[in-house]
Amino acid sequence: MLQVQIKSDSPDVEIVQNLIKGAIESEIKNLQRSLDKTNKLLQEFETKYQVSSEFFLTNWTAENLSGGDDEYVSWAGEIKIKDKLIKALQKLDTIEYVTQQLPS
Repeated sequence: MLQVQIKSDSPDVEIVQNLIKGAIESEIKNLQRSLDKTNKLLQEFETKYQVSSEFFLTNWTAENLSGGDDEYVSWAGEIKIKDKLIKALQKLDTIEYVTQQLPS
């Protein structure tokens, strides 16, 4: 779990929390759109070659692909991007927001 703690002596601490929460929710949406795009690209590779991305990564080389090195790098790169996006989404999804009104 990640915890975002907001302390303020201003009465608008909840407004600040909502702004931060909104920004993080917007980032989650952007990451999800990126993940959807990456999944689509991976599906295109998997359909073209009739193998899963996992099988490709562990068993194939550029010589197995009609597009050679460029296609290999693209496919492998999309797999790494997917992993990073999933990890980022998992972290952001666990955020807990805590506000504390400080005495003024």
